[in-house]
Amino acid sequence: MRTFGSIDPPWFFHRSQFKKDFVPFAEPWWVNLFIFIPFGAFYFWHKNRLAIARSTLVVSAFFGAAFGFVEAAVVIYLRAAVGQLPGYGGSLADVARLSSQLYQKSQIHDDLPQSLLTVEIFREGATMVMLLSIAFLSAKRWRERSAIFLWSFAIWDICYYLGLYLTVGWPPSWFTPDVLFLIPVPWLAQVWFPILVSALTMLAIVLVTKRDRQ
Repeated sequence: MRTFGSIDPPWFFHRSQFKKDFVPFAEPWWVNLFIFIPFGAFYFWHKNRLAIARSTLVVSAFFGAAFGFVEAAVVIYLRAAVGQLPGYGGSLADVARLSSQLYQKSQIHDDLPQSLLTVEIFREGATMVMLLSIAFLSAKRWRERSAIFLWSFAIWDICYYLGLYLTVGWPPSWFTPDVLFLIPVPWLAQVWFPILVSALTMLAIVLVTKRDRQ
């Protein structure tokens, strides 16, 4: 689950802005442990490489990318539904311009009505089921299934932020705070954290996957 909520500094920042805005840790504390996922994946799989066809990675990547844009669209609709998307009756340019002027730090789990929050929690669970289903359909062994799940999840996560940025100009900074997930409690971090974890996870899986042979 994401906030799509705060707009402060621009994408490109000076060193002074980095010192001022950078927050090194996520909340709760155990969310920070996710940074070890790509390193653990590489360690456990680099000796006995993953047997995943290149076509499987490509197809699951397309699924993750498309699903990421769907996630971005859902967040946009949620913001519009609760009256927190300035200019949504106009063009996407209007949304990006007005949001940059009006948005302050905001957490969507505080802003959503309880009824929508409950639906959102179930939607997050359904999202995980869909990503797991792709993994189960794409491989027979658990190690390849887990790799495809992480691969699809990482691409989905990155394309979520990319979809929002290309449509409504959010997030404006790597340091924008976001709610990453709601289960079992809200996960809070700056945008750079999930993007870094996802990018490193994709790199690890590429490095430990066997090359296709004729």
